[in-house]
Amino acid sequence: MSRILLRDRAFERVIPYSRIADSIDELATRITADYAGRSDGEPLLFLGVLNGAFMFMAELVRRIELPCEVSFVRLASYSGTKSTGAVSELIGLADNLHERHVIVVEDIVETGGSIGHVIRSLAGHEPASVEIATLLFKPECYTGEKSIKYSALSIPNDFIVGFGLDYDGLGRNLRDIYKIAQG
Repeated sequence: MSRILLRDRAFERVIPYSRIADSIDELATRITADYAGRSDGEPLLFLGVLNGAFMFMAELVRRIELPCEVSFVRLASYSGTKSTGAVSELIGLADNLHERHVIVVEDIVETGGSIGHVIRSLAGHEPASVEIATLLFKPECYTGEKSIKYSALSIPNDFIVGFGLDYDGLGRNLRDIYKIAQG
């Protein structure tokens, strides 16, 4: 489908699943290479940010060729198509992160508010390292301090849905990524 309707909005396809899959393949290869040969023996911990990152995280960790574990936190910062600007933690972290290498997995990084909140929350757990992996990155919007080391795709500042991202709860199940249609 090149065009869909979700509630009161029309969306048009901008990124097909084949491009998403290829980008995730490349990202998994980079992460595997970067963490291969570590001497600490601890599995790499992927920390997914719910709800949006679940599809990306599943496909990413499936491609990682190293021992790894997964965990999740849940944050909220959206209402409809707009960020509220405030991040509230809904489900906290229960894992021991002390001296662990952690990769925070996000569906999309825009301003960096959510990422900043997660990084500050993790600091007290004394991980060995924390990096960010995101399916989608909006570099023109990003004002965060932490560099985004692992980004599958850079996109313009459009509101998008699909592959885990939603509009008012709908669209997460779409394989492709769509933006709000013009006209």
